[in-house]
Amino acid sequence: MFLLQIDTLSPITDTATSTVQTMQTGEELRFIELLFKGGWVMVPLALLAFMGLVIFVERYLTIRKASRNEMNLMMQVKQSVKSAKLDTALVICRNSNTPLGRMLEKGLLRIGRPIKDIEGAIENVGKLEVSKLEKNISILGIIAGIAPMLGFVGTIIGVITIFHEVSVKGIIEIGTISGGLYVKMITSATGLIIGIIAYVLYHILNIMVDRIILKMETDAIEFIDLLEEPGK
Repeated sequence: MFLLQIDTLSPITDTATSTVQTMQTGEELRFIELLFKGGWVMVPLALLAFMGLVIFVERYLTIRKASRNEMNLMMQVKQSVKSAKLDTALVICRNSNTPLGRMLEKGLLRIGRPIKDIEGAIENVGKLEVSKLEKNISILGIIAGIAPMLGFVGTIIGVITIFHEVSVKGIIEIGTISGGLYVKMITSATGLIIGIIAYVLYHILNIMVDRIILKMETDAIEFIDLLEEPGK
């Protein structure tokens, strides 16, 4: 009897699952069709979204690589400098292939000159490394500003088109106006969503860069103090 109940329920369960999957597929198709109804403005919005995503992923991976813990690098450099093994310290910095490593390498190459010259060389390299990390991040800020405005332009164009059709027909149909506005507001919503996401990603990258800058400044000060120790 129990087996018969299971056999009876199985087709019902399969049918319910199939119905849910069909509904989800239908909703996805309607959503995609709705996006296409937004008009030509959806094309540049899609390009902006793709560009923003590519820039964020590329910058995130680059900054993440540069922000990895450099405690071992600093300790090894300090030990080599204290042991007067400058060649070893230079090799360690070159092998690290990080912003901090390149800063320390420049400082090591300037050892023997006045401290001010060493500080200036390290500062110049630091500025160059920061500019490399910040490359293309400003484009995300531009996308965050342009996308909502572009979406609003699409809605305005849609409204102009609707009222032009009304003026040509000479008849105001609520269904035509409301339906047209419903479709054209898609561009505004899409533009706002892209703009908000780009704005958040822009600030995430800036926060990551600021942390690296703070770490580089701290390590640079520690390195200069290390060079001044023998003269104290």
